[in-house]
Amino acid sequence: MTNSSSLWAIESIENAVTAIAANSTRKPSPDELVSLLLELEKTAKSRKETYTLEQLSGDWRLCFITGTKKTRQRAGVALGAGRYLPKWVKIQLSYTPTTPEDDRTSDPSSASSFEMGWVQNQVKLGSLQFSLTGPTKFLKKNNILAFDFTRMTIQLFGARIYDGYIRGGSDREGDFDRQSVGKQAFFNYFWIGERAIAARGRGGGLALWLANN
Repeated sequence: MTNSSSLWAIESIENAVTAIAANSTRKPSPDELVSLLLELEKTAKSRKETYTLEQLSGDWRLCFITGTKKTRQRAGVALGAGRYLPKWVKIQLSYTPTTPEDDRTSDPSSASSFEMGWVQNQVKLGSLQFSLTGPTKFLKKNNILAFDFTRMTIQLFGARIYDGYIRGGSDREGDFDRQSVGKQAFFNYFWIGERAIAARGRGGGLALWLANN
């Protein structure tokens, strides 16, 4: 991919993000945005972009997703239709790196290959709010962020009605850093900017989040 193609892809997605953030009528259609994201993904692969967990840190609002559909092609799945999330659905993804005070420690042999952190996925539907949290590890070589949601909090009208581990979360949390990424859920980030991030999930779908400032 030429430098001019790369610059076009980056400039185009930046313009799209501006329009989406402003809820402008000039924002790209779902099909147009899918094409832009695919072009940006190609650009990232050709430029061999690498990121850090620190660049992912912060709060990100999910604004666009694609589905997947089964296919007989060798890849196994193909992209389905893309769609913007309605304004009344508020889904926020938050990433936080571990600190020296954190009780998670890296295996010295793998400390240089991934960065550890935490994720929270918060969903608000009217007076109902629930969040899933858990550990993450960011593989710097290929920009893959593996994660596992091990705890859940539910609030209704501001009152907390549940806060604890889910599905054996305590044990899964303790084993997370030692497990192979191939056995974990993950996002493969192909763009991490100041105003937005984009990734392909393990299932093959694409997603775009905007910075929630």
